[in-house]
Amino acid sequence: MKIAYSAASPYVRKVMACAIARGLNDKIERWTVGTTDPALLPFNPLSKVPSFVTDDGLMLYDSPVICEYLDSVGSAAKLFPAAGAARWNALRQQALGDGIMDASQPRRREIALPQDDGRKAYIELQRGKVSRAIDTLEKEAASFGELKTIGEITVGCALGYLDFRFANEPWRPGHPQLEAWYAKVVKLPPLAETMPKG
Repeated sequence: MKIAYSAASPYVRKVMACAIARGLNDKIERWTVGTTDPALLPFNPLSKVPSFVTDDGLMLYDSPVICEYLDSVGSAAKLFPAAGAARWNALRQQALGDGIMDASQPRRREIALPQDDGRKAYIELQRGKVSRAIDTLEKEAASFGELKTIGEITVGCALGYLDFRFANEPWRPGHPQLEAWYAKVVKLPPLAETMPKG
């Protein structure tokens, strides 16, 4: 197995955290490549990381798809619960964590550009999405486990991305349950071994 890899990408981190949780980390070759590198295009027409190649040569992209593939390999405990309420809850949490990352990555780029009213409005729109998502997670955090589902792993990666790229906008104040949960799980191998760099 091979992954197009960036140590700063929260989506790559999510995939690698799943790989660690599933005991597959040492079976995945990392290929460090930029999203503007034409060598990535044969693996992903969208030219994004993570892009993934299975041992059978199947090309996969987008972290939810890759993570679900990893959940189908090996015999470790599943991160995607079986059909029913637990599955829908884990998938919803994954969508919320992905949404935080989806709102944060472009906002980071926009902040670096010259500011006009349109850009300021866009930045505030994305900041509002993150703020509402964090408030929602605070209400649920007491029920979170120790990175046993795709939802919990994704939320952990999203919070780590906020720490990494938006340290000047701390998410912890007013969110004690979420802060306590994250302080516990950030020390576990899936998050501890995938700290972002760059």
